[in-house]
Amino acid sequence: MLLASVAMLAACKRGPAGPAAQEQTAQAAREAREFARVQYLWRAKRVIDLSRPDGWTSLVGLHWLDPGAHRVGSGADNGIRTSMGPEHLGVFTVRGKQVGFVPDALVTVDGKPQIGATNLRIDSDPQGASQLVFDGGKGLATVIERGGRLALRIKHADAESRVKFAGLQYWVGGRDWQIPAKFIAHPPGKTLPIANIIGTTDHIPNPGMVEFERGGKTYRLEALDEGEGTLFLVFADRTSGHGSYGAGRFLDAPMPDKQGRLVLDFNQSYNPPCAFTPFATCPLPPPENRLDLAIQAGERDYRKPQAVPHDPARQDPPTEG
Repeated sequence: MLLASVAMLAACKRGPAGPAAQEQTAQAAREAREFARVQYLWRAKRVIDLSRPDGWTSLVGLHWLDPGAHRVGSGADNGIRTSMGPEHLGVFTVRGKQVGFVPDALVTVDGKPQIGATNLRIDSDPQGASQLVFDGGKGLATVIERGGRLALRIKHADAESRVKFAGLQYWVGGRDWQIPAKFIAHPPGKTLPIANIIGTTDHIPNPGMVEFERGGKTYRLEALDEGEGTLFLVFADRTSGHGSYGAGRFLDAPMPDKQGRLVLDFNQSYNPPCAFTPFATCPLPPPENRLDLAIQAGERDYRKPQAVPHDPARQDPPTEG
C-alpha cells in the first residue's frame, strides 16, 4: 500500500502527459533509433571495406623501386622478395616516373591477360594506378608515389592480417559527439605539409579549418581535400595511445553549406590503415590538429589477435588422406 501511495503521489506531481509531451517523447525515440541505425550501417560498411580481398587488411608489402631494373617475386633469387605470390612475378624497370613491366607469371593488367612488356600507371596518374593481378585473382600489385619515390604495394587475399582480422571496438560515444562546426576558409591554393609514418612529407590541399566547441572551449582542426568530396581530418587527442590508436585517427566530414555550417560526427572517427598493417603509408596529424581534448567516440585501438602458444605436450589429431 505504501508503494502504491508513493506511485500515485508521483503521478499526481507529474500530471498527465499531454499530446505535446507525448510527441516529444516519440520524436526523441525516433531520433535515437535513427542514430543507432546510421552508426550500425557505418560500422558494418567499415568492416566490409577493411576485410575485402583488396582491403587494407590484405596489405602485405611495400617495396621501394629505385631507378633501374628489379626482378620481383617470392623466390630467394629475386632482387625484391615478396612475402606472398609467385616465385617470379616479373621485372619492373624504373626510368624517372615511368615504370615498365615484363611478367614471369600468369598475370592480368587492368583486367586483361598480360603476356609481353607493358607500362604501368602510378597512383598519381589521373586514371589511377594500373591493377596488376596475380595468383588467380588473390594478389594485387600497384605502383604508388610517396615523397617523390616510387614503391610497389602488394596485397593478397590470403594475408594473415586479413584471414585473422579481429574486428573493431568502439568508444561508447553518443549523439552528443555529433558536434556543430563552422568552416573557416583559407585563401585558394593553400596546402599543408603532412608528414607520414614512413618519414616523407606531402603538401596536401588545405581549403580551410573547422571550428567547434566542447565543454565551453573552442577547438580547431585543419581540413584537407583529397578530391573525395569531403573534408579529410587527421587528428590526435587525449585518447591517442590511451585507448585510441597512438598515431591518431581520421574523420571524413561533409562539405559545409553556404553559411559554412557542418556537423562533425566523432562517432565515425576511424583508425588509419597503419593500425592494421605495417606496410601502409599513413599521414600523421599536423601540429595544429593535436587536440587537448579526450574524444571518447569512434574507433578504439585495434587489438590484433594473440597467437596461441604451442604446447609440446599437446598432440594434434592425425589428418586424413
